[in-house]
Formats: sequence, C-alpha cells, structure tokens
Amino acid sequence: MSHVFGRVAADAPRIARASGAQLWDTTGKRYLDAAAGAIVVGVGHGVAEVVRAQVEQARVAAYVHGSMFRADIVERYADSLAAVLPLDDPKVFPVSGGSEAVETALKMARAYHLARGEDRHVIVSRIGSYHGNSRGALDISGRAALRAPYLPWLGHAKHTLTPYEYRCPFPDSHPVGCGARHAAALAERCEEQPVAAFIAEPIAGAALGACVPPEDYWPAVAQVCRRYGVLLIADEVMTGFGRTGTWFGADHWGVRPDILVSAKGAGAGYWPLGLAVASGQVHDAIARTGFTHGFTYSHHLVGAATGLAVLQTMHERDLVTASRRRGDLLRRILHRELDGSPHVGDIRGRGLLVGIELVADKATTRPFARAEQVTERVVAAAKQAGLLLYSSTGCADGVDGDLILLGPPLVVTAGEVEEIAVGTAAAIHRALERA
Repeated sequence: MSHVFGRVAADAPRIARASGAQLWDTTGKRYLDAAAGAIVVGVGHGVAEVVRAQVEQARVAAYVHGSMFRADIVERYADSLAAVLPLDDPKVFPVSGGSEAVETALKMARAYHLARGEDRHVIVSRIGSYHGNSRGALDISGRAALRAPYLPWLGHAKHTLTPYEYRCPFPDSHPVGCGARHAAALAERCEEQPVAAFIAEPIAGAALGACVPPEDYWPAVAQVCRRYGVLLIADEVMTGFGRTGTWFGADHWGVRPDILVSAKGAGAGYWPLGLAVASGQVHDAIARTGFTHGFTYSHHLVGAATGLAVLQTMHERDLVTASRRRGDLLRRILHRELDGSPHVGDIRGRGLLVGIELVADKATTRPFARAEQVTERVVAAAKQAGLLLYSSTGCADGVDGDLILLGPPLVVTAGEVEEIAVGTAAAIHRALERA
C-alpha cells in the first residue's frame, strides 16, 4: 500500500529514466513527451550541465535564509536573467513555483500603491484564466470548475473579457479590432473600482489552450493600464523561457509589464523555481516603505544555480529559435493531418505552445456535451501509444471547446515533431470514433 497522497492512478506506469524529449517506464516502454510534463521541461530531460551546476552549488552551500545573507549565485542569476527580461531595470524575487510567484506579484502591486499613498486593492483578471492554485491565485483565476469548491474563500478579484484570435466575438461593433473592445471593458473596471493591477497571460496557456489575442489587444490594454495608473502584471509562468518562440510571450507585442511572473521553464523541472520580477520603478517605490512578504525557500541557492544553468543551456543551444522553428513545423504537420477532421475547430499557438480545439461540429463550433470525457479519451489513447499530451477544457467569450495542448521540450527534433503530430491526430481520430 502506498502512503503517497497521489495525483495519479494506482496502476499508472512507474518512471525509470528520461532523456531529451523521451521517457521510459520500468517495463521498458518508451514515451514521447509532447507535454514537457505540464509544459515545464524546456531544456529537455537529462541535461548533465544543469545537474552538475546543482551538485556543485549544493557542495558549497545549499541553503541560507534569504534575509540573512547575500549570495553570489543569486546575484549572478538575476544579472543573467535581467538581460532577457522585458522589464525596465528588473529586480528578481525568486520563489518556489508559479503560485508563489503570483502571490508575490499581487502583494508587490498592493505594496506599490500603499507606498505611493493610494489604497488600491482590486485585481482584475480575465474570464477563463488560470493563475495558480493558492488562495490568492485561485481568486484571480477565472475558471469556474477550479474555483467552485473554494468559493466561500474567494470573491475579491474582478474579471473582464478574454480575447480570442480565431473568432472575434465583436466583429461588427468594433471593426478596428477586438483590442478596442477589450480595452474598453478593462477601462470600465478601472472607473468602477480602485484597481491595483491587471494580470493576464500574454498567450493563454492551460486554461484556454494556446489562445492568441488579436494583434491590437496588448497595445490597447497596456495603454489603459498606463492611463489609470494600474500595474500591468504579465503571467509568463507557462509562456516564458522560449516557450512561444520568443524569450517571453510579451515580446511578441513589445509589451513592457510593471511586474512579470514566471516558473515552469525557469527551472525546467530540475528545481521548483518561480520568479516574481518588478520593474525598477515598482521596486524602488516598495523599497521606501519595505515589503512585508517572504517564503522560507525564496532566493534559494541551488534554485539560482539551476536557473542559471538552464539559461546558459538555452543560450548555448539557441532554444528560443528552435522553439519558433519547431513550433511552425508542428502546426504545419497538424494542419496536414487534421484539417479535414469535422471535430477539429482550431489549431493555434506560437512557438512550441500549440492548442488543438475539439468540437462536436466544426461548422458551428458546437462543443461536445461532456467535454472532459473527450479530452480524457484522447489523452488516454495517445498514452497507450506512447505519446504524452496535456489536456484542458475552457471557454472564452462564448467559444467553447475541448482542448489538447502540445508543448514538448524545446530540444525536440524534427523527427519527433512529426511523430507528435501524426500520433496526436491518430489519438484524436481513435477517441472521437466513440464520441
């Protein structure tokens, strides 16, 4: 009998080893990791240089409390990271994961306004969004199913519209583009409430399956935030570190957020590493009065060594470029394999973050009656064939669908991309025969 409070079925395979974009269980069965775990393993499994950096740092000093010592390894990591971050004079607060990073960012936003003598506390996020599973992160998330068991604890955040590139829900009333409509909705929130910050993923990840906004969305939203003195928080937990073919998702639109959060690809699965990064302006305001916040494992030495080794690996192997090129190839092959399917409504994304929307009827984009069962069948069919996929269900502005998300390690080869696309299409066809 296992004493693990687990997240996986008792009969799930046991992992034996992993390398690059592949894993093997204890029976010797090989799996192609088209999901990078949970869109985490950017630099690939089994990178010896990352492990070596962890061991070398742990030998010297593994842990000191972040309030007691400065550490050269943390300074070096922050300096290296600053060179690729889309913020002005970034100040890095390392933590242990995405939810911690989001909690830290929310407190930064509150502390910033208090330091300026403004009692702003409302956080605005988007319908259908996902920002983590801690209480504050769950409150700002817009996914009803995840919030439902904990509603008595929630209710402080406000939600606004979610953009969707594939089918704009406002084509007639706003011919200049969806960005204007969504910016206007955010402005209404800012008029009604003392808004401290607006938080959103540059490209929606797990909740909405690589949902890319219209090109005019982010410039319009950023302008509203500046007009109302609202801090713009970019949630790059999933989209950061090359995942979408640029270093960060905000880079696609030239957006300079006030605060950025990231995780997943930061530690690439080798260490539970998250980051809350403030611009110099935000940091300096908070520093005048102090930041009432901290975690036991923030500013961890081995975490910083891991993050630095991941960054170096990404530079040496040019994995941001690889993500863009392999992502383009993946979408091309998926279109080749799936465009004739009556149940595939959309294939979307940037870089190696690719979403496939499954619908009961492509002509009307009518969703399946039991969405979660469809995606579960697709994922199960793929796993049986040795292909690991990531699934989700969501809705945005009336667009409903069952979502398959692909996000293999950035080191995935062209041959493996072909295998992922063909295998995913086969799993969809097999699963939907019984839908």
